[in-house]
Amino acid sequence: MPTEQIGQYEIEYSGVQLADGKEWTAHVAIFGPSHNPMHRNSIFPEQRISVEHTYPSQQEAEAEGRRFAMEKVEEHGR
Repeated sequence: MPTEQIGQYEIEYSGVQLADGKEWTAHVAIFGPSHNPMHRNSIFPEQRISVEHTYPSQQEAEAEGRRFAMEKVEEHGR
């Protein structure tokens, strides 16, 4: 699962293969700042970002997960 630090937020995104093995879904988790370095403050628990959308490859699912996470971080920072 790729992880990135965006300002004070940490994002994780991944492509998860469906049981049929043909398509992928995008999953995201977002963590905000915490006073304790041993604890991550979850502001968006790990979850599939869309029930309706699937992707033909893991890379495409991860790219969509990253795009979604960046959008959420931007919204949360306002």
